[in-house]
Amino acid sequence: MSEAVTEARHGRVTVLTLNRPETRNALSKDVVAGLVAGLERAQKDQGVSAVVIAAEGRSFSSGGNLNEIKAMTTTDAMSDAEIAAWYREGIQRIPRTMAAVDVVTVAAVNGHAVGAGCDLATMCDLRICGEDAVFAESFLRVGLIPGDGGGWFLPRVVGPARAREMLFTGAGVPAEKALAWGLATAVVPNDTLLESAMKYAEAVAEMPPGAVREAKRLMRAAEGQTLDEHLEAAAWRQAKLQQLDDHREAVDAILEKRKPSFAGR
Repeated sequence: MSEAVTEARHGRVTVLTLNRPETRNALSKDVVAGLVAGLERAQKDQGVSAVVIAAEGRSFSSGGNLNEIKAMTTTDAMSDAEIAAWYREGIQRIPRTMAAVDVVTVAAVNGHAVGAGCDLATMCDLRICGEDAVFAESFLRVGLIPGDGGGWFLPRVVGPARAREMLFTGAGVPAEKALAWGLATAVVPNDTLLESAMKYAEAVAEMPPGAVREAKRLMRAAEGQTLDEHLEAAAWRQAKLQQLDDHREAVDAILEKRKPSFAGR
């Protein structure tokens, strides 16, 4: 069997591609493990500034693997405690990892992003969508709720009212509507999807790498801070960045009207 998630490096950008098109990239154990491992490698590698999450086949992701989910209460007869542990040790590794990485994440969404696949897209910083992209928070259709963090991520992307609409009705949100809602960053022709997602990632990668990671940490921390706490944190982060060679190089390059060359320090 081929790798569940393939990995490719392009300069300061890593591309992680969900590679289970036969299941429409359902988030089975091997896909979860491959995605988490790829994100953790990118986080540890200071030469990476952005990660593109793409997908093989006609769909970004069909969400949780229904065969695995069904087996829990049928053939495996798992208890409530065992099922809860299955989520903690399985698919919930994705949101915990996505929330911990400081690299910028870009989803290249083709076709359907359904259930946990929709949630995976909302965990990314940017979502570049093909014209055929459709998002759906479809958990209630199978008698479940978002067990992967979707109830936390989705409202932060589209707002509470639209998140409730998506969850309670399970209705699909096509690309242009997703763009209007802020669920999509951009909508592009299907045949240019990966190229377009790469352009966004490469634009990030052109920035001073230390500042990119600090900027993401700053915005993530702000979600749970008061304004005064945020300003104090920003002051210390700014002081740290202004001591770096890359800051001085960025300023000099602007003043000297040339392209900067960053060393990551």
